[in-house]
Amino acid sequence: MFSSVFPFLACAATVLSVPHGQRDGVIDSPSSHHVSPHEDMASNKRAPPTLADCLSAGNVPVRFASSNDFSTLAQPYNLRLAYRPAVIVLPTTTEHVSNAVVCAGKNNVKLQAKSGGHSYASFSSGGQDGSMIIDLESFQHVSVDVTGVATVGTGVRLGNIALGIYNEAKRALPHGTCPGVGIGGHATHGGFGYSSRAWGLTLDTIVAMDTVLANGTLVHVSENEYPDLWYALRGDASDFGIVTTFYLQTQPAPDAVVNWQYSLPDMFHDALASAVVFQHIQEFALNASLVDRKLGLGVYLDGNTFSVSGTYFGDLDTFNSKLAPELLRGLPTPSSTKVQSLSWLDSLVALANNQPLQQPTTGYNAHDNFFAKSVVTPSSNPLTADALNNYFQYIIQNGVNNASNGPWFSIVNLYGGPDSQINAVPSSSAAYSDRSALWVVQHYGYTGSTNTPFPVASIDFIDGLNEALTELMIREGVAFGAYQNYVDPSLSAQQAHELYYGRETYERLLAIKNAVDSQRVFWNPQSVGN
Repeated sequence: MFSSVFPFLACAATVLSVPHGQRDGVIDSPSSHHVSPHEDMASNKRAPPTLADCLSAGNVPVRFASSNDFSTLAQPYNLRLAYRPAVIVLPTTTEHVSNAVVCAGKNNVKLQAKSGGHSYASFSSGGQDGSMIIDLESFQHVSVDVTGVATVGTGVRLGNIALGIYNEAKRALPHGTCPGVGIGGHATHGGFGYSSRAWGLTLDTIVAMDTVLANGTLVHVSENEYPDLWYALRGDASDFGIVTTFYLQTQPAPDAVVNWQYSLPDMFHDALASAVVFQHIQEFALNASLVDRKLGLGVYLDGNTFSVSGTYFGDLDTFNSKLAPELLRGLPTPSSTKVQSLSWLDSLVALANNQPLQQPTTGYNAHDNFFAKSVVTPSSNPLTADALNNYFQYIIQNGVNNASNGPWFSIVNLYGGPDSQINAVPSSSAAYSDRSALWVVQHYGYTGSTNTPFPVASIDFIDGLNEALTELMIREGVAFGAYQNYVDPSLSAQQAHELYYGRETYERLLAIKNAVDSQRVFWNPQSVGN
């Protein structure tokens, strides 16, 4: 899950607009059909149709537990959280998706869509046993029109998107570094990459979405069409519909990108010294005389390695002569340095730890066994010396040479700072409403082998990393958030709503949910309305 060179980046009531003819999640028929007493008596003598009957009547391709490939299809990315679906739907058309959604509603079966399946909490497997999973693997279309808008099927993985839009039109998008991640959850819950400070989140590139709603209708959602759904889907699509096609505004791909990385030695012996190093990196990141949107930056640490790395959308000479000297001023002499100018695609490959961008369109079989949490720190309150000292003390005491906790890593990515285009977007524009972050921190404990049982102590250790980083500042009244693409299954629904959305955003989402999915067809353990 991480790279030794470039770490992965590895998620009030309002007037509502609903589709024509929809009333609380039900489509009004052109004329009413009155059932006669004789029809009613006859129907009472027949066995009620089952979920399987409904799906069969809609010609929906499915797999049930009796299917030979059911177990393989049901296997989640995070093997620690394996759930057994009631049925796996394998649509090849939007009609299949629509019919399956209607069948789930009629049979009171909860459902979730699966794009790439990388949900940290296995919510793309329902987050519980007995859900319907709609696997969008067949939705593989990628094209770019003359305006630079890419049409992308929701089953496409990030590496394949990057290759597709570049090979067709020399275009690019901001997105994460893991090429196997699917576009669906990534784009609708944020979508961060090193280019995001220049171009925004993947979510910010969305110009429209073809979406199946809880009543089975397919709607084209944009800023001017279904504005409430436009708001909700960009931040919480998993609760409101199934996006089958994205329309994404691309950027001209840079001719060259500076990929850079410095590893610093002996960073896990003296907590105060380590805190001073991170504070300097933070001061550098906030220096508007040096830093603008062209710089992407992240810190990686795992109790052994400490590296600072990123990308620069400028020339190599400027990076080496202006930025690097100030970044490295006063820091320990790097134990290794790698700074190079690369083509756009070569830069993406390097960020992916030299994994190929081309990913399988069927039979994807990558897995991990892990538990993760996140912290979103506010730009208004940069991490303090005391908080950082407390954090590194905890790491030195508990995360260095402690086999019982298992392997782990932390990634601290710069979202804010001078000229950040992530934070240039108004917080009221979408359900992803955190537009004031400075750092987004991921704490990740894993087994190192998918066949190794997950150590229970690792969960306590990862919880402790979050607490050590935040507890002193919380006492001073600082509020922290969390990032939904690093979704934390240990949170209650109420905790998740507060950390991911905040009260104002959540209340607006709840009003929209009640209007378009009052039956709670789209559901996971942290869904709006739980």
